[in-house]
Amino acid sequence: METFRSQQLLWGLAGAVMGVLVAVIVARAQPVSVVIQAIIVLLFAVAGVLGRDRILQRTAKKRLARLADELPVILEFLTLSLSAGEGILDAMRRISRVSAGELSREIAGVVASVNTGLPLADTLTGLSHDLELPAFSRCVEQVVGALERGTPLAEVLRAQAQDARDDAKRDLLESAGKKEVAMLFPLVFLILPVTILFAIFPGIFVLQVGL
Repeated sequence: METFRSQQLLWGLAGAVMGVLVAVIVARAQPVSVVIQAIIVLLFAVAGVLGRDRILQRTAKKRLARLADELPVILEFLTLSLSAGEGILDAMRRISRVSAGELSREIAGVVASVNTGLPLADTLTGLSHDLELPAFSRCVEQVVGALERGTPLAEVLRAQAQDARDDAKRDLLESAGKKEVAMLFPLVFLILPVTILFAIFPGIFVLQVGL
């Protein structure tokens, strides 16, 4: 958080510098008051701060999307490892070694924390709170509950993998629906008018030539 605030400050300062340059250029082109110049500098500084925040939001959103895409594969791999007789920690350690995705790196952090003596359930719960990924949070809740009750983890993870794939399908259908609506705008306002123009214009031209 402190690093992000420092970056915001730097972006704000960079925006202020750009604002000063713009204000000088505007002042040389035509006389403007000091208040207007100060407003220009302030607007550029605010734009720099908000721009850094916007970039962070987009980066976080893309990372969550990658985590959601990797989750079903990771869960199925865990299921196969558990079905083969490995323990949950050994399965997680194997995934952290053979995979190079975002979620596998987070799992590698969990394995490292458990190796230092932290409880697996607490570490997984802390990771779910940090990631704030609903599908992963549900999975962690089921895994922690299975560990406490002694329920076989393979079946729990298999069910969670299926749920994660169902969530991915729903998200894909929602995205397709939104894009379908967005595609109507160029169709209605660009393609359709041009088609009508090409269909009507030759007839109008012939009528004008005939008259």
